[in-house]
Amino acid sequence: MNPDTRRRVALQVGRVAGSAAALWTANTFPAISSAGSLRAALAPTTTGIGRPGQVAFTFDDGPDPSSTPQFLDLLARRGVRATFFLLGFMVRRAPGLAADIAAAGHDIGVHGDLHRNLLFRDPVSTVADITAAHELIAETTGTRPRWYRPPYGILTTSAVLAAARLGMRPVLWSSWGRDWTARATPESVRRTVGRRLTGGATILLHDADCTSAPGSWRSTLGALPALLDDSAEQGWQPVTLTDHLTPLRPTATRERSLEPGRDRVGDRPEAGL
Repeated sequence: MNPDTRRRVALQVGRVAGSAAALWTANTFPAISSAGSLRAALAPTTTGIGRPGQVAFTFDDGPDPSSTPQFLDLLARRGVRATFFLLGFMVRRAPGLAADIAAAGHDIGVHGDLHRNLLFRDPVSTVADITAAHELIAETTGTRPRWYRPPYGILTTSAVLAAARLGMRPVLWSSWGRDWTARATPESVRRTVGRRLTGGATILLHDADCTSAPGSWRSTLGALPALLDDSAEQGWQPVTLTDHLTPLRPTATRERSLEPGRDRVGDRPEAGL
């Protein structure tokens, strides 16, 4: 981490430290996140419910040189762009691979620096973790992450505030494959995703096993072609979270937003956007 990045992290931590006592009380009451059906009913955008003719495939816990490239290759062959929620400590191990994910046109999200349950973190360490990961991932990929997903899907007040300060939006999921277990198979992942799969869904999968059963990513990879086929049969287009959740805007504005390099670090948006 370079000196400028360290200073930005220290500044973010300092802002929270000044009100740590108040935040500690609020932090013990997590946002609606772990109760799936209640979350979907009360917080559909946080659940990742997007346009009904689309589905968003998302992958957590990478980048891992032993597995992530195989997911990238499969997605490239199918012409699909997805969203990858990266862990800071994994990015430090494979910075070039993190950059490759962004260069391939996939969305980049923050999954934290370390994969730890936020219920067991105090507000200051929560902000420090999210800020460090955000700055590292932005610096490594050249793209400022737009999305934040907390480990285990547990959001706290401190995490929501930290993400907002960094320009990120929390997004969880509406369907998952339970692909992190040792018992997972390609068939079980496909079947489990399918139970809650509808148009507009955001699907949680894993492209790495750093927090899962060793080799569990192979079941995910094995299920992915069938999941893409299932979506195509229903007429659901696989898209990034940006395309899935960003409100439609007038054509002229959208054309400006898609200019090359518009979301790259260091670029400045046009006035009024």
